[in-house]
Amino acid sequence: MTSLPSEWAQTLEQDGARTRHTFSFHPNFLPTAVGSLPHTDPVAACALVKAYLPEIPCWPQLPRRDARESMYAQYSRGFPGIVIEDARVYVDRTRDLDPELADLYARHLDDDIDAGAIHAEYAAGLAQFLSMHWENARAVKGQIIGPISWGLTVTDQDRRSILYDDVLADAVAIQLSLQAAWQERELRKLAPETILFLDEPYLASFGSAYVAVEREQVISSLDQVFARLHGIKGLHCCGNTDWSLLLSTSLDILNFDAYNYAETLALYPDALRAFLERGGVIAWGIVPVQDDAHVMAETAESLVERLNGALQHVASKGVPLAALRQASLITPACGMGTLSERGAERALKLLVQVSERMREK
Repeated sequence: MTSLPSEWAQTLEQDGARTRHTFSFHPNFLPTAVGSLPHTDPVAACALVKAYLPEIPCWPQLPRRDARESMYAQYSRGFPGIVIEDARVYVDRTRDLDPELADLYARHLDDDIDAGAIHAEYAAGLAQFLSMHWENARAVKGQIIGPISWGLTVTDQDRRSILYDDVLADAVAIQLSLQAAWQERELRKLAPETILFLDEPYLASFGSAYVAVEREQVISSLDQVFARLHGIKGLHCCGNTDWSLLLSTSLDILNFDAYNYAETLALYPDALRAFLERGGVIAWGIVPVQDDAHVMAETAESLVERLNGALQHVASKGVPLAALRQASLITPACGMGTLSERGAERALKLLVQVSERMREK
């Protein structure tokens, strides 16, 4: 592993069978992004990232460029029985999947990371990002769909989520772990450290009748993907969920929609304190991205006030404010793929301005 700047120094500790990273990294409100942009030109998208996020750039997902760049189709290539028909991605279980499953498990046991390669037609922004020099980057960030959201969204031919099939659910975690490891290896060529986020929008429905998944299955599936990574591991959820569930996994950074759900984090002060004590980082999604109107209506001052209010609220529950502040990144509330290009640039500009004001403090 490449040597790290001192502020990124890390040690390892054992927590039962789980290996955790413990960091001395104090981001102090550095900005990064969740992933998607509205652009169709990967060169323009990467140029925007480089202009606004030089210290922790992330490669841009471009769902408007091609249907294969949707977050569900993007990582489907090579999965046993997979079929992509226009906007639908499903597994055809009428086929004999045993040979394909055996091949996937063989790649898993051989730690064949090259089998997880993400091709340019599925991720043009990643291909462009990997071709560039990021001379000012302290870390580079990537992202991949999480196993719970992918397994619930991708169904079989009868529209039953494959996460409810034990064999296919395990295959989902294996497939994504190989792709995450390949992505991390390629990103590591660009900067001293890597950050890899799992995107888990479906966890906003955890515990509801719509998501019949047990707590242990969530933890096990996430940690199975995390286990193949050597760098910093994060998770993004753009809705409200049981944050203690996620904080009990081996993740290092929790990224959430702090614009709409900041108060929900304060419901779990004990889990949050423990997370911070082991070096965990909170990435506050403070810039709204649901539409251009919300982005245009906000100012850096209004968002700083909102973020400071959220920090004070969490601190009022017994979480040390100083520790919380130095262990904070900031991001948009979610991906920016639904905005216009003008709206996305406005969101990034606000993000940088908020970062500058918070760091001044």
